[in-house]
Amino acid sequence: MSHIVPLDSQSDAAIEQLLDAAFGPDRHGRTAYKIRDGMAWLPALSFAMADADGALIGSLQSWPVALTLADGGQLPLIMVGPVAVEPAHQKGGHGRALMDSVVAAARAMRCEPLMMIGDPEYYGRFWGFTDEGTGGWDAPGPFEKRRLLALSVDGSAIGGTGMLAPRIAVTA
Repeated sequence: MSHIVPLDSQSDAAIEQLLDAAFGPDRHGRTAYKIRDGMAWLPALSFAMADADGALIGSLQSWPVALTLADGGQLPLIMVGPVAVEPAHQKGGHGRALMDSVVAAARAMRCEPLMMIGDPEYYGRFWGFTDEGTGGWDAPGPFEKRRLLALSVDGSAIGGTGMLAPRIAVTA
């Protein structure tokens, strides 16, 4: 029986090994990596799937990113993904359970809108992610516009025009 635990309960080496197994070692050049470059994932919105023996078989990371506007201002977003499941455990509902967890946690926190690059038919059907409001968004690398998705977890509108990028920390 598998169970969901906080991702920070897993070693960095185990997480990297899982991501390599799920997406290949060349995954670092993907657009999603450029959007979140230099950011640390958010422990409160990142989860692991462990098997009955406690071995890592799935992970979902969430990242602080933003839509950077022409004037340099940023609209904060949380990028969901990658959702990774060990190839031998795929098609068992583990990825869906991880997504259920992040959406439920984000709604409970009433955090910034979630965004991702993903299949709109799948992520829309189960969790309500849509490309409505993302038409003015650009990304630092190749992507399909229809796969740039967002979900408001607090009912606020999603929109804006700009470039997706790492979130700039503001200090007072």
